[in-house]
Amino acid sequence: MDAWLWVLAAVLVVWIGVATLDRNGYLPDYVGTMGPMLTVHTKRGRALLDRIATPKRAWRAWGNLGLGAALTVGVAMFVFLVVSALNIVQNPPAATSPVSQPRNVLVIPGVNDFLPLDVAPEIVLGLLIGMLVHEGGHGILCRVEDIDISSMGVVLLAAIPMGAFVEPDEESQSEAARGSKARMFAAGVTNNFFLTALVFLLLFGPVAGSISVASGAAVGSAFTASPAAQAGIGQGDRIVSVENESIANNSEFDAALADSATRRVSVGLASGETTTVNRSLLVRAAPTAGPFAEIGRNNTVTAVNGTPVYTRAGFADAVTNRSIAALTVRNGTSGETTTVTGPIGALAVVQVDGPTAESTDLPTGEPIVITRLGGRRVTTYDDVSAALAGTEPGDTVALTAYVNGSAVERTVTLGASPDADVGYLGVLGTYGTTGLSFTDFGVHLYDAASYLDYMSGNVGDGGLAGFVRAVAATLVLPFISLVDPSLSFNFAGFYGWNLNFFAVEGALAGLGGATFLLANVLFWTGWINLNLAFFNCIPAFPLDGGHLLRTSAEAVIARLPIDEKRRAVRTVTTGVGLAMGVSLLLLVFGPRLLG
Repeated sequence: MDAWLWVLAAVLVVWIGVATLDRNGYLPDYVGTMGPMLTVHTKRGRALLDRIATPKRAWRAWGNLGLGAALTVGVAMFVFLVVSALNIVQNPPAATSPVSQPRNVLVIPGVNDFLPLDVAPEIVLGLLIGMLVHEGGHGILCRVEDIDISSMGVVLLAAIPMGAFVEPDEESQSEAARGSKARMFAAGVTNNFFLTALVFLLLFGPVAGSISVASGAAVGSAFTASPAAQAGIGQGDRIVSVENESIANNSEFDAALADSATRRVSVGLASGETTTVNRSLLVRAAPTAGPFAEIGRNNTVTAVNGTPVYTRAGFADAVTNRSIAALTVRNGTSGETTTVTGPIGALAVVQVDGPTAESTDLPTGEPIVITRLGGRRVTTYDDVSAALAGTEPGDTVALTAYVNGSAVERTVTLGASPDADVGYLGVLGTYGTTGLSFTDFGVHLYDAASYLDYMSGNVGDGGLAGFVRAVAATLVLPFISLVDPSLSFNFAGFYGWNLNFFAVEGALAGLGGATFLLANVLFWTGWINLNLAFFNCIPAFPLDGGHLLRTSAEAVIARLPIDEKRRAVRTVTTGVGLAMGVSLLLLVFGPRLLG
């Protein structure tokens, strides 16, 4: 049974048991229930809060600083949510996108696609720390502002601590000055922001600084039925040598394979094993239109004009001097072979109103295959870019292309490029050879160095602004592959198979593997605290931002020469709250309903 089904079953059993006890009057008065949640109330600890709150002037200064930050973030969250909701209405994202799934809004490991169950303890601990710090801030500022506390305590999911709470006395709170209440409401997010900065300083400094990338090529995954998979190479393996030559990183591994046209390659793994990979040309990307559209992905090209080919280098050599080639293809499912003949070059579509369309009679909107450009042989779309290097707008270039199976020659007057200081051809190209891209080994490499740069804060320019950018960058790490196409994997911390790609050294070397656990705790504590602060700044009840909205509206409307000031405050808070509610619903369910 799935681990989460066991967890849900256990929660259900505890929930039924607690509900039975509550119904029969056996629960103590200090224990409350909210669905599957238990709240344990106590009045103990108020003396400790009084002692902590003793330097009231310092705490009020801290509260004023946090109040300004909370109000600023609250306005930013209002604008962000409204603009995001309007964008979803106007341009609904695909309903099948992972970010469009409502379950991915929940910060629940194993349920959220981007939060693996492996880091559930770190996530739960980060949430618990965040809630304790948040509610502790409210409690301290209550005592600073002489607001009584009815009770405080912890929130449990079954027996698992999930958070904390502080309940100000309603009468005492209503009698407090408006500024006192505002500082108290802002104190929680203020503490969350402070804790975020603290844990990321530790993470970016000594902790991540003691983690390095292990030598070798990191295998993030092996394609099904690929040469690597058939040789027993899979996720988590680290390739440290190719043909007895040491490999330091992913780039050296790619270079070693690119330089070799040998079919059989001996590779050494970090585990000490050596295995032989029989390379073959597995199609990883295929066009949906054009002469090779029928080849399809996950099939294997075995020969060019009858000559066997096994590697990308061998394929490139076989087609370099052939404008037309017959490719023998083995179906990855049935094993049957077919032969597909077509031009070898760069698959492209002529843009309407572009330089090629204006200079020639080549058709727009349908695929052509460019085989020569500016006197140079073209076999991939990269060759088109290389041929245009050094040209200028207004230059003319000779172009040879296959259109509907026939070769034509045209002269194109280049235009101005919107992206670079070179001549512009005006075609949309598909990368690869006539739209085909191959792997002759069959692995997705894991860019461990880039993920470590994020975890180390090495994405900013230094200083406070650089630190803020580095912290902001970590927010996207759990779904980084959706933001940065160059990265194929998301990153939720150091765990499981990716631990093989990192090593501990330096100041924390004595901790060994515990350094990875410490890094995960710091990362998730900072990540959750920052998101918790942002969420609580949303100007809608019952969030802190909603209370700050009301106190701010009261302060502004109190100075206006109008009657029915309470009604005006209620109108403002209700209107903003409804806008936030609708925006949140659109963010969560809009892609499914409108996409």
